[in-house]
Amino acid sequence: MTTQNTVIYIISDALGETAEFVSRAAVAQFLGVKIRIRRVPYVRDELHLEDIMEEAVAEQAVLVYTLVLQNLRDFLEEKAIEKGLKTVDILGPLISALASQTGLKPTHIPNIIHLLDEQYFRKVEAVEFAVKYDAGKDFRGVFYADVVLIGVSRTSKTPLSMYLAHKGLKAANIPLVPEVNPPEELFSISPKKVIGLTLRPELLNSIRTERLKTLGLGADSDYANLERIIQELEYGQSVMKRLGCPIIDVTSKAVEEIASMVLEILYKEDGNE
Repeated sequence: MTTQNTVIYIISDALGETAEFVSRAAVAQFLGVKIRIRRVPYVRDELHLEDIMEEAVAEQAVLVYTLVLQNLRDFLEEKAIEKGLKTVDILGPLISALASQTGLKPTHIPNIIHLLDEQYFRKVEAVEFAVKYDAGKDFRGVFYADVVLIGVSRTSKTPLSMYLAHKGLKAANIPLVPEVNPPEELFSISPKKVIGLTLRPELLNSIRTERLKTLGLGADSDYANLERIIQELEYGQSVMKRLGCPIIDVTSKAVEEIASMVLEILYKEDGNE
């Protein structure tokens, strides 16, 4: 018996793209047969499934599904047998095989691949943001940033911005220099999202001296002069106090440790709002 008009129902707890792709690949093997595909995404409960099954019975549809929740898969299969419908479980057998092979339990989180995609793209966007608004290239970035890092040169602003970006946070950073007034934009945002970075003068002197060596410059530059460094740090502290922002002493701290402190400050502030 040949059924010329066939319907496939794609049932998924996410978008159903995977099941549709597989179904279309299968349909392509049957020439001269009209096969209609209907996608039903975001199926998360038995009541929704029951409604779909009633419609599927009327069309004697083939049910192709990607459901990660075992109770929904069991319910669908049970009802399909009752109603005489054919089913194809795209994910179930592979999930079971991987669970058996790895000895691990699947998460059973619907739509998880799209959640991971969202995290990835948020991270990429944050990295691009950190590059665009690094070292005060564009002060308008403070309005769109999740956190704004300020401090004198070589206080880990850029590496910290990039590290936070990989955590999905948009970080802008602005260098503080005594001869240059801090941007007015900095005083137009909440001080709760501004974090000042400071460092012990002697260590900053050592860091800047090494920096000059790598650039092939002499260590007698004002950049590595201890008195100049103390002046810069005092200026930086005055700006931070004027803003009323949190201050972190990054002396002898790894970027990961500083980032952890930044996140703790930000989450604490969020919790107080």
